[in-house]
Amino acid sequence: MEIRRLGPGDEETLEAVGHLFDTPTKSRAARRFLGDPGHHLLLALVDGVPAGFVSGVETTHPDKGTEMFLYELGVDPAFQRQGIGSALTETLASLARERGCYGMWVLTEPDNHAALATYRRAGAVEEEACVLLNWTFDEH
Repeated sequence: MEIRRLGPGDEETLEAVGHLFDTPTKSRAARRFLGDPGHHLLLALVDGVPAGFVSGVETTHPDKGTEMFLYELGVDPAFQRQGIGSALTETLASLARERGCYGMWVLTEPDNHAALATYRRAGAVEEEACVLLNWTFDEH
């Protein structure tokens, strides 16, 4: 397995692996994401075939420093249960350390057993429960 970090100029690659995402990628959003140095997208390839991805976003606060938010992890069903999700998560955690982040965090549903197992295997520790509140704005 190869894990490749995508960046500016990789928009076509990102579009080609759109099946790994929840919905099709949006050109403008993909270009903006890949062009931001605090946004990270790692792509896993198995024998050249896109198998999964993880995205992370660095967030900085004046009294805390910078941490990595694991935004999304996706693994093609044909490649699940082969350690790809854990490898992607561990690679993002290593990148976060290299970039000086003091930690990394992720949210997932309590009944998403596959995600919970993946994150725990990659070294995550469960914190106390929290409540997610969400604002939804019109798309532009």
